Amino acid sequence: MLQDLENNFSELERKILTLQKNYKSLTENLKELNIEHEELKKKYDEERRKNQVLAEEQKNIKLYSAISGNPEHNRLMKNHINRLVKEIDFCIAQLQNSGL
Repeated sequence: MLQDLENNFSELERKILTLQKNYKSLTENLKELNIEHEELKKKYDEERRKNQVLAEEQKNIKLYSAISGNPEHNRLMKNHINRLVKEIDFCIAQLQNSGL
């Protein structure tokens, strides 16, 4: 009976040590993954910012092309002018409402 208890205790101790080892390994792995996640998040934000800059540059190139008379971009130019006219109208309306 005492031998069975000792065997059970030894087995339990072995399992606890294994669990502790696994826990330590998993916490280290989690730290590494958190660091990698932060690095990837920074890279993602940087790439997204670059993408926005490139999209803005592409938009400007199309606009310049339309201004220079490229018939493929006439619709873009008309839309841009319409948007500017709407903004001006909105500003005029705000000035009139403010009493200036």
